[in-house]
Amino acid sequence: MKFRDIVIFNGAQFKVPQCVQRIDTRNTHGWQVRYQGTKMFSDHTPDGSGAQRSLALATRELLKRMTAQPAPVSRQRTPGANKGNQLPSGISGPIVRARVNSIVRTASLSVSLPQHGQRTKCTSVYIGSEGTYTLDRFKLALARAVELRAEAAVTYELAAARAQRRDGSALRAALRRPATA
Repeated sequence: MKFRDIVIFNGAQFKVPQCVQRIDTRNTHGWQVRYQGTKMFSDHTPDGSGAQRSLALATRELLKRMTAQPAPVSRQRTPGANKGNQLPSGISGPIVRARVNSIVRTASLSVSLPQHGQRTKCTSVYIGSEGTYTLDRFKLALARAVELRAEAAVTYELAAARAQRRDGSALRAALRRPATA
């Protein structure tokens, strides 16, 4: 889990986990948890003297949410409204290409394979050439593309869950260490 150093309006310094934000307005001072919803933890003091206690409460709430809920997944599950065909999300095509110095064109489907914490990979599923392209070959290629996308989605969600558990462990360890303010 990433932590950052925050200096609040009264000069006090805190190590704050990601997903916890400081809110200081004329009327409110406190910490807000922003993880699968929001929850505010007020300092209950206008001078910020309750900031340490409210940060501890916010951090415990964040840990509770991380351990009780599945990892948030940000990948797109349904096709966008502007997608011009009926293919599932993450699959595009058929894409027709001709190699350099060749007159034969080939068709393939492009599949986006999400990877947690890394750039999305893109792979192609071959359909056929001009002479071998059929509706049956397209359907087989589409089934393979959907299978590849589903496997990548499962791997993505498992990696996200592992990362969330690591972050929860780091947060738990940080709660055990003495706080500095």
